Amino acid sequence: MSDSPRQIKANPLWGFLGKTAAYIVMGVFAFMTIYPIIWLCINSFKTTPDYMLDKVGLPPTWVLANYVGAWTIGSFDKLIGNSILYTLAGAAGIIFFSVLAGFGFAKIRSRATAPIYGTFVIGILLSITSLMVPIFLEISQIDRLLGDLVQNLGWGKTTDFHLFYNTQFGMILIYIGSGLPIAVYLCTEYIKSIPDSLVEAARIDGAGYFRIFWRIVLPMAAPIATTVAIITVPNIWNEFALINIVVSDNNLKSLPLGIMRFNGTMSTDYGKQFAALVIGLAPMLIFYIAFRKQITNGVAGGAVKG
Repeated sequence: MSDSPRQIKANPLWGFLGKTAAYIVMGVFAFMTIYPIIWLCINSFKTTPDYMLDKVGLPPTWVLANYVGAWTIGSFDKLIGNSILYTLAGAAGIIFFSVLAGFGFAKIRSRATAPIYGTFVIGILLSITSLMVPIFLEISQIDRLLGDLVQNLGWGKTTDFHLFYNTQFGMILIYIGSGLPIAVYLCTEYIKSIPDSLVEAARIDGAGYFRIFWRIVLPMAAPIATTVAIITVPNIWNEFALINIVVSDNNLKSLPLGIMRFNGTMSTDYGKQFAALVIGLAPMLIFYIAFRKQITNGVAGGAVKG
C-alpha cells in the first residue's frame, strides 16, 4: 500500500457550476452599477415632457441644449477649474504628508510617537459633519486675530484680510487636514512592512532621515500612495458640506455647489438636472477609466500588511 496521500480529483461539473454562479453574481452587480449611469445619460438628452412620458426609453429627440443650459446656469466653466484645483492640491498634500508622517511613526522611535499616532487614529472616528462648526469658528477666529495684526502693522484693514475663510488656500488646507487621519493610519501600517535594515544601512552611509524618505521610502510607498489617492480624490471632488460654509464667494466654490443650483425653481427641469449630474460624474468616470490599471495594482499592492 502506498504511503503517498490520496489524490482527490475535483469534479469538473462543480467547478463549472461554481464559475457560472460567480459570473452571474458579478454580472448582476455590474448591471446594478452601470445601469443607473446609462439611465442618467439617456435621460439627460430628454426634455421634461419627454421624460414624464417615458422615463426608461430612448428620447424621441436628442436635446443637446440641456448640456448648454446646465453648463451656463451652473457656471461650470469656473467651478470645474476650482474642483480640479481643490482635488489635485488636496490629494497631493494628503499623500505627501501622510507618507511622511507614516515614515516617522513607523521607523523613527521616540516617546512621542505613540501618543501622536494615537491622536491621528482617533481622528478617523470623527466625521466631517461633527467638525464643521468648530472648523468654521476656528478659521474665523484666526482670520480675525491675523487681521488685527495686519491692521496694527498698518498693512491694511481687518475686514479686508482673509487667509483661511473664503480662500482657496484655506479650503485646500482644510481638505488636507480632514483627509490625514485615515491616510496616516494606512501609510504607517504599510511602511512598517519595509525592512528596518534598509533604513539602518542608509543611516550608516550618512543619509539623513529626509533623504531616506525621499530616496527609499517614498518610491517603495507608491502602492499605498495610490490607495490613498483612490480614497481621497472622489471624497474631495464630491465634497459639499465644508466648502458650503467655508467659502462664500461663488467664484471660489466647487462643482457640487453648482449642481445644487438646479434645486428649487430648476427642480422641474429634469433634462438640465440630469445633464448637470452627468457633467459632475464624468470627470470621476474618466479618472477611474484612465487609471484603472494603476488603481488595481495600487489596491493589490497597498493592502495593509501585518
